[in-house]
Amino acid sequence: MDLRVRALETLLADKGYIEPAALDALIDTYQTRVGPRNGARVVARAWVDPAFRDWLLRDATAAIASLGYSGRQGEYMVALENTDAEHHLVVCTLCSCYPWPVLGLPPVWYKSAPYRSRAVADPRGVLADFGVTLPESKALRVWDSTAEVRYLIIPQRPPGSEGLDETQLAELVTRDSMIGTGLALAPGGR
Repeated sequence: MDLRVRALETLLADKGYIEPAALDALIDTYQTRVGPRNGARVVARAWVDPAFRDWLLRDATAAIASLGYSGRQGEYMVALENTDAEHHLVVCTLCSCYPWPVLGLPPVWYKSAPYRSRAVADPRGVLADFGVTLPESKALRVWDSTAEVRYLIIPQRPPGSEGLDETQLAELVTRDSMIGTGLALAPGGR
């Protein structure tokens, strides 16, 4: 696949349809400035800094912006924390409202009609499809993202991560864990 992409890129550049520098800038934007890495840094900060965690839960938009992540599709954010008693799952039932500054481009499944309908009707079934089984005693709340408000889930910090620094912790946070369809990775589980 990588060779095919490179061949196509070369062909398009040779014909003058794309500018390699512009393409590099777009790739850099989605790899380093917009995307799940940003959200992972927000979550890792919340895990190590209780004052930041409290601010994130109180005013997610401002807390996230303080780390330099803001912009279109992230104008009004709400952070929700998964705990031993409660798990949160995000869906946009109308379309695909998604917090681009902290999660990047939405995955195809997030925009699909089956996910959007099943997340509301059978959230535990959806989680099972993603390999997540919660105890029946754990409450499961589904949040409907809209054009006015988007959500970031703070997954539970995994056991065994106590000695890790913020950068190492960010490696344990996945896009799916920040949507609620996954859990944070165990140290050494990547």
